[in-house]
Parts: sequence; C-alpha cells; structure tokens
Amino acid sequence: MTTESLINPADSTLRQNEKLLTISAALIRRVEQMNNDSDAAYAQFQRAVLLEDTVRARTRELEHALELLNQSNAELAEAKRTTDTARRDLSNAIETIGEGFALFDPSDVMVLCNSRFASAITGVVPQLKPGMTFAQYVHLVSRSPSLRLPEGVSPDDWVAQRTLRHGDDQVVFNVHMTGDRWLQVSEQRTPDRQTVIMQTDVTDIIRLEREERSRMMDDHTALIRATLDHIHQGVCIFNGDNRLVGWNSQVAGMLSLKLAQFRVGADFDFLFRRLQDEVRIQTGTRPAEILAWVQRPGARPPLRFEVRQRQGKVFDIFAQDMPDRGFVISFTDVTAERQAAEKLRAANDLLEARVEARTAEIAVALADAERANASKSRFVAAASHDLLQPLSAAKLYCASLADDTLAPGQQNALSKALSALGSVEEIIGALLDISQLDSGKAPVRLSAVDLGRILRQLGDELRPAASAKGLELRIRPSTAMVQTDASYLRRILQNLIGNAIRYTEAGRILVGTRVSGDGVRIEVWDTGPGIPEVEQENIYKEFHRIDPVANTGNGLGLGLAIVERACALLDHHHGMRTAVGRGTCFHLTVPLVPALSRDPAMLPERVPEAGVDMAGQIVLLVEPDAAMRRALAALMERWGVQVLDVASGVEAAALLSEIELTPDAMLLGDPADDSVAGLALIAGLRAQFGPIPCRLLTADRAPGIGAACAAAGVSLLQRPVDPAALQFFLRAVRVPT
Repeated sequence: MTTESLINPADSTLRQNEKLLTISAALIRRVEQMNNDSDAAYAQFQRAVLLEDTVRARTRELEHALELLNQSNAELAEAKRTTDTARRDLSNAIETIGEGFALFDPSDVMVLCNSRFASAITGVVPQLKPGMTFAQYVHLVSRSPSLRLPEGVSPDDWVAQRTLRHGDDQVVFNVHMTGDRWLQVSEQRTPDRQTVIMQTDVTDIIRLEREERSRMMDDHTALIRATLDHIHQGVCIFNGDNRLVGWNSQVAGMLSLKLAQFRVGADFDFLFRRLQDEVRIQTGTRPAEILAWVQRPGARPPLRFEVRQRQGKVFDIFAQDMPDRGFVISFTDVTAERQAAEKLRAANDLLEARVEARTAEIAVALADAERANASKSRFVAAASHDLLQPLSAAKLYCASLADDTLAPGQQNALSKALSALGSVEEIIGALLDISQLDSGKAPVRLSAVDLGRILRQLGDELRPAASAKGLELRIRPSTAMVQTDASYLRRILQNLIGNAIRYTEAGRILVGTRVSGDGVRIEVWDTGPGIPEVEQENIYKEFHRIDPVANTGNGLGLGLAIVERACALLDHHHGMRTAVGRGTCFHLTVPLVPALSRDPAMLPERVPEAGVDMAGQIVLLVEPDAAMRRALAALMERWGVQVLDVASGVEAAALLSEIELTPDAMLLGDPADDSVAGLALIAGLRAQFGPIPCRLLTADRAPGIGAACAAAGVSLLQRPVDPAALQFFLRAVRVPT
C-alpha cells in the first residue's frame, strides 16, 4: 500500500496533514522497533551461550550422580544378596537346633522362629508367622488341647501367669503336656531387649528323674524300714488323714497288740481304743486330750505321756507333728528306768530317814556341846569374877602400902607383887575374852567410831607401863571415823600395844595410821627382838609363846589369839612384818565410814589438869564385896580422899539423906556384876541427888557395856580396879570452892 492510497485527495489539506503526521509517527515507531529487536536478539544469544555452559555442567554432574547411583545400586544389591544369604544361613542354623527357637523384638513381635518351635503344641504351628505378637502366641498355647493345665487353673489364669513371668529377664519353667510329656521353656532377654525363647522336650529327663526318685524313695523306704526294725523303740507313722502308713515290728510286741491290727490305712481312733484296753495312762493325761491333739487344726505341739501295761511294763510315748499334717508316735520302754527311779526314791527315803535320825543325834550332841560350852563360859566367867574380886582387893591393898617409909627391899618386893598381880589380872581378862569369842555368841555392834579417841585413851592407859620399862610410847593422832565395834577394836589395839610393850626391852613403840582407799591401816611398830620365820605361823595360837622359859609376867600367849579371833569376827584384815633383831610391825585395816555417825561410847573424857590434888574430895563408894570395899576405901584415904563406903544403893541413899551431903564423885560396884542393875542404881541416885560424876565398877566385859555406860553419861572402870585409872578419874573431878 502506497502513501497515495492512504491519503484521499478529496480530503481537506488539514485532514491530509493529520493523516500524514499519523503515518510519519507510525513509520518512526517502526524504525525504532526494528532497532530494539536487534538488541534483544543479541541478549538472547548471550543467554543461550550461558545456558549451554550450565546445561553442559549439569549434565556432567548428573552423569556423575548417575554413576554413583549405579554404584550404590550395585552395593545395595550385593548387601541384599548378603542379607538374604545371612537370613538363609540363620534360618538353616536355627533349623539345625534340636530345640524350638523363636525371636521376639523389643515390642514383643515375632521376628522369626524355627519349625520345631511349638511343634509339640497342637493347633499353634499353622498360625505361627513373623509379625505375631507374644500375647497372640500365649493365647494360642493356652487354648491348645496339648496343654495339660494344673487342677483348678483356667486358660486365662495360665495366660496371666505366663505373661507375669514374661516380665522377668530370665525365665525357666516346665510345661506339662498331654501324654505325660514335658516341655521346658527358657526365656532370655538380649542386651537390646529382644526376647529369645527356647523350647526343649525334657520328657525323658523328667521320667528318668522320676524313676531315680522312685528308686531313691524305695531305697530310703527300705533304709527307714531297716532302721525302724532295728531300733529298740516302737514307731507308728500316720498321714494327714490320721491313717497308719508305717510302723515297725517292735510296736506290736510292746503294746501286746496283734500285728494284724497294724495295716496300712488303719485309723488312729481304732488303734487308740485297742491301746486303752491294754494299758493305763500314768501321767495324768486324759484320753480326750490325746484325741483332741490328733484332731487339732494347725501346728500341734509335741505331746508326751506315759502308760503302764497290765504286766507292769512302763512306756514313754512321744508324739511329734510333721509338715504334711501327719505325725509320728514313738514308744520307749522305760520300765528299767522307772524301777531304778523307784529304788532310788526308796533309797533316798531311807537315806533321808537316816539323815534325819543322824541330824537329830547331831542336834542333841550339838545342844549338849553348846550347853557344855555355855557351862564352860559361865564357869570361866564365875571363876574369873571370884578370882578378880580378891585379886582386885590385893592390888588395892598393895597399892595402899606403897609410900616412902618402906625400905628399898620392901619397895622392890611390893613392886614385884603388884606386877605379878597385874599379870594375873591380864591372864584372867584374856581367858574371859577367849571364852566369849570361842562361844560363837559374841555380839558385834558396828557403828561409826572416832579412831583418834580410842588411840588417845589407850595412850593414857598404857603410857605408864611403857614408861616403867624405860620405853617411849608415841601414838600419832588420827581424825578418821571407822566402821567397827568400838569395844572389840579397843581390845585388839590394847593387845597389840600391850604385847609390844611386854616384849620390847629398849627403844620405843610407835602407833600410826594411814588412809588407803576406803579403809584406814593402823600400824603398831616396836623395836623388840622380832619374830623368827618358823614362829610366825604359831604366834596366833593359844598359850603359845616364842620364849617358853620366860616368866609368867609375859602372859600365857593369849593376846594375839584374841586379836585373830576378834579381827575375823569384825572382818578386819590383819597381818605383820618383822625382822629378827630389829623389831615387828603389826597392822590391821578398818573400813572408813562416809557419814559421821559417832558411837556415844567414844565420847571424850575430861582430861584432868596437871597438879590437881585429890585431897578433900568426898567420894561415895557402893561395893557389895566387903573386902573390895575396904581395900578401895583404904587406897583412896591414902590419897586424902574422904570415903563414904556402903554395901548397897539403899544404904547409900539413906546415908546421903541422913548427912544431907552431896559427894563430889561416886564409885558404884554393880551387884553380881550386873551392869544393867548398876546403871539403874546410878540413875536412881542421880535422880535424887543430882548429876554427880560417877564410875561403874564391873567385871562385865560384854561389848555393849561401854555404849550403855556412855549413853547414861557414866564412865566405866573394869575390875580388877587399876589404881592409876582410878586416880585419873578422881583427878578429873573438880572440887567446888
């Protein structure tokens, strides 16, 4: 199409110009568009080149990936072949196992099993396949007619029990099958929680064990039968239904029952009735109690009783429960034992009768001995009293003769007479002590005693005797309170110190104490000749002296005998240490008391002041013995004392009332050495005339007399009277000015 065809000449110039402008614009656009298309083509060319490079690279990668894929496919195919081979090998291997085998994964899903697995269980094998759950497997087994369930157990019960055991890591159990066959099932958990189940037919093993057990039971039965037949006891064995299942031949002979009555299955009641016809129960057990024991539910305690046959035989019957509710009864013939026991009882009765008769004879002899001993003690006491009275009077008379007007020869003779009388006094006192200790009735009064006071009193009494021999007597003070009898302790120490003074010729005597633990050790040291070793065991014997040729002034050897007996009576340990030529130490240990409970007998006496004169004192003397009264009065009058002497308390009260004079002191002798009567007399006079200082003159050496006098506020002066002790008392009395 040309331009001329586009312009209509008929159009106006303006119209034609408009058309020309439109055509021109279109041509310009076309030219511009042509330029633009050439640029896009070049860009497309560039992109094609780049795309070709990319495609080429991707192609190479794809070829490489394809090569790897082919290699992987080859390896996978090889692995599959290997796995298939391994699976076939595993299947072949488990097929060669003689037992049934199955493997379940951790989710209890069957992985594989061999052909023998559950082959003995009817109806299970056709349904066994991989993928079956353990619960399905157990359910199939529980419904199988081959499974022989225990009595009272249903299939569901068996499933519950089997599932419960499946939870254990290791399980082994036997399953009873029909036809008396047995299958052993073993479960084992692997480390990755898979479950391996093995099934083994153990029928032959169980049958063999059963046969072996039966054979052993037969052997045991034969052994038990032989044992029962060879023991001397009769034995019966009953089962849980109280039926006889075993016995020996001895039981029939023992019970005099027919052996035919002992048969398997015999009822206990039947045999017990037959037994009652032949024997009699001895021990108080009633037949009903025995039957109740047999019928008792639960555990039965052992039962024992005795029966006696008509012929006199005695049987000990012992029944013992067994775990299966059965029981065993044994019969032991104890006739010989019972006869021996009866003979023993008869002999014992005879012996007891003889012992009683002998005891009666001994009691009579003992009573005679005690009467003789008491008579001896009374005789010794009476004889001593009769001797002490004139002895005391003689001492007092001799003491009253001692003055400066006598010639030296007379003074020497008088001194020896006084010494001899003192020795006789000590011997009589020792005889009294020995007599009382040997009687076995010496009373002991234990109390808290001030040891220091006893030592001070003994020092005051014995120091003059020591000084007379030129010896130094040193007694160290003590503050100890001891648990003992004051009278006996005083007598012990008096004998020990007196012996030391008697046998020591020169030097000194030392008395000391030391506390050791819960006791006080009292020691008496001397510088005497010592005791030879051969004599150390003999010094405690009566009438034994180391020097038998010594004069009687050294006593009869009773002092240490008294010490030993008194220490044994008080349970005080004593002993000695000695060195010949150097001296001896006697010691005893007395227990301490924790609480101070002082004996009133040990109250301190008032010590007289030095230089106090007795002249002008008025003393009331009450003494039933006339000779003793005159001797005492003569002695005190020589000291310047005015004596009012009477024979009784009645005369004393009458005299004092008549002269209306209160004496400065009183000396009261007890009537017939009755210290209780003497104390009563003192109490009566004091009640009438006031608290006059007083001493009781007595030969009573009972241990309690000192305490009784102290409780009454009265000093004690033992017969025979010691002039020095009497003088000590009178010097302590103050005369009113």
